[in-house]
Amino acid sequence: MTHPDTSTKQPVLWEELTWEQITQLRESGINMVILPIGATEQHGLHLPVGVDTFSAIAVAHGVSAQTGIPVLPALPYGCSLGHSKKWPGTISLRPETLAKLILEIAEWVYSAGFQRLLLLNGHVTNWAPLRCGLENVRHTYPDLRIALRSLWEITPQIHQFYHQDAANFHANCAETSMMLALRPDLVQIDKALDEPDRSAGCFFAYTVNKESVHGAVGTPSQANFNFGKQILESCVVELSAQLQRAMSEGTPLEEMPPIIQ
Repeated sequence: MTHPDTSTKQPVLWEELTWEQITQLRESGINMVILPIGATEQHGLHLPVGVDTFSAIAVAHGVSAQTGIPVLPALPYGCSLGHSKKWPGTISLRPETLAKLILEIAEWVYSAGFQRLLLLNGHVTNWAPLRCGLENVRHTYPDLRIALRSLWEITPQIHQFYHQDAANFHANCAETSMMLALRPDLVQIDKALDEPDRSAGCFFAYTVNKESVHGAVGTPSQANFNFGKQILESCVVELSAQLQRAMSEGTPLEEMPPIIQ
C-alpha cells in the first residue's frame, strides 16, 4: 500500500513489535495508540469493498510516521447494515458488536500501560456504535483517555472535501480520488456512475439500496489523483499536529488557570 508523501519515516505498527519493544515505546513517553476502523462494504461498480479500511489505515500510518504513535491492527469490519444485502460483498457487524469490540480492545491497551486511545474511523455509520464504545470505555477505565475522529471530521476543510458533491457521500469524488492516490490498481474509473444525493430533504433514514441504483452517491467520474493526494496529505498533516498536542493534554480542570484567592 502506498501512502501520502508526508514523511520519510516509517509507521510504528503494533503487530510488528515484540512485547519488549512495546514496553520500551511506552517507557519512552509515547502514551497513545491509534486504532483504525474501516468497513467491508459495497462501493458501487468502480471501487473495491475495502475502501474505508484502506483510507483509515493510510491516514493512521501516515500519522504514525510523523509522530511515532503506534498503530494497532485495523478493524476491517464495521457497522454497514445500511448497505443492505442487495449487492454482494458487504460484511457487517451489528452496532452492539462493534461497540463491544472497542471496549475489549481498550482493556488490553490499558493493561499494556497506554493511557490514550484514538479511534480513527473511516466509515460514516460506524460513528454511533463507536461513540457507544467510547462511553463504555470512559466509564470502565476512567484513567484511559479516549477520542473518536472520523477522517472527514479532522478539519472543516477536509469535511468540505468529502461533502462537496453529496452530503450523504459514498463512493463519491473524494473517496474515489483517495483510492486513485492509494490503490489506483483497484479503481475501475471507467465504471464510475454519478448519482445524486437522493436522501437530501428526506425525513426518515433509508438504506442505500432505496437511495442509489448502483450503490454510489455523488460524482466519482470527476475523481483524480491530485485531489486524492490533497485529501490524504491534509488528513495526515492536520491530525499529526492535533495528536502532538493531545499526547500532553490535561483535563479541562487540570489546565484551568489557578484561582486567585
